[in-house]
Amino acid sequence: MEFVCLYNHSLDRMITVALMVGVDPFTILGLERTATVSEIDAARRFLAKSAHPDHGGSVAEMQRINAAAEAARALADVRSPVESVGQVSQDHPSFTIEALPVQAFEALIIVADLLGELIDDDPPYQLEVLLGDPLPCWCRLSIVPDAGASTVSIEVGSQPGDPPIDIDSVRDAWIVALNSLDWNALD
Repeated sequence: MEFVCLYNHSLDRMITVALMVGVDPFTILGLERTATVSEIDAARRFLAKSAHPDHGGSVAEMQRINAAAEAARALADVRSPVESVGQVSQDHPSFTIEALPVQAFEALIIVADLLGELIDDDPPYQLEVLLGDPLPCWCRLSIVPDAGASTVSIEVGSQPGDPPIDIDSVRDAWIVALNSLDWNALD
């Protein structure tokens, strides 16, 4: 699978597409190629009920469904102008939060508001943020349950025309902001 970062002008945000050579993402999701984004999201949620590792599925199958859903969403969004801007930098896994995914997600939303603007979320496993200065970029955080904690992976993409973003600096900014939170107030 190859990941490509695209800028969707109508949504005014970066999106990541998993290019799956020879595989139709709509077929994986059991949808027609004319499916809407909301139909794609509903199909992903339905399939996740049995494919998610917490419900007897496998990590590989869940990754396949997530990649298909992301690619299908991007193809559905192509009804508006899209411009390719290069590769996405990835840090998998990036860091661990000593909290269950729901609490980790809540904390990440608070930090997202401190670091930039929340542009999309899929509670409690994924959110996308447009980070502000000094690290202006698009950022996706994916949260995976990990033995009573949550492992967070980060993907970043620079805005069109901007130089690549140092992913280690982005990771460090998230960690510093998370460490500054009053975790007792989140309970």
